[in-house]
Amino acid sequence: MNKEVSFIEFVAIDNEQRYPIKVKHGSYPNLMFLLKEELSLDSFGECGGVGRCATCVVKAIGIKGNSAIKERNEPATLQKMGHYEEVIRLSCQLYVTKDLEGSEITVLEN
Repeated sequence: MNKEVSFIEFVAIDNEQRYPIKVKHGSYPNLMFLLKEELSLDSFGECGGVGRCATCVVKAIGIKGNSAIKERNEPATLQKMGHYEEVIRLSCQLYVTKDLEGSEITVLEN
């Protein structure tokens, strides 16, 4: 039985540089780990993905499906940091799924 591998493609932006990303579905636990590795971000995601430190804040345009819903610690953490826009997200709370397909993810300064 030949199982087709599913890829997700989107654009990551850091310091005004655009990086096309093509990644296998589920190859990273979340978007924070992917961005940290692919863009070599040093002080990004310091709490390790629990949604509390807000060092992995991104502007996420074009996310679809369940990923568009903020859950768990994300709304409280973002509000504590003064972020109220719907498109501002913690990348540790976004899974690497088809919901990211075609999106534009901009790494924000902390």
